[in-house]
Amino acid sequence: MMSLVFVYGTLRQGESNHHLLVDARFLGGAELTTGYALYDLGAYPGAVADESSATALYGEVYQVDTATFEALDRLEEYPTGYTRQLVVTPYGHAWVYLYLHSLDGMPRITSGNWCQR
Repeated sequence: MMSLVFVYGTLRQGESNHHLLVDARFLGGAELTTGYALYDLGAYPGAVADESSATALYGEVYQVDTATFEALDRLEEYPTGYTRQLVVTPYGHAWVYLYLHSLDGMPRITSGNWCQR
């Protein structure tokens, strides 16, 4: 089964975990225009739903097979580290991983773009 995923951090092109998407099909860049906040957790980011946020969340959309989706779940420690939410992208509905732990003291990435932090 194939699924779409929206990635916004270390899974993006040129980032440390992009190799996990070697068998995925890159569909293109995308942005979630409102409703999310992005935080710098050190080696990786965490996005959370934030209805009051007017900042876009920038990322890329990939079509992944079941094995790749399972690898992404392991990386994101789903369902205890991150949860998944379906979002609308120009390529269709895609899963995005949202951070589940406290963000107290973590700096917000106000640009909404991990690659331009």
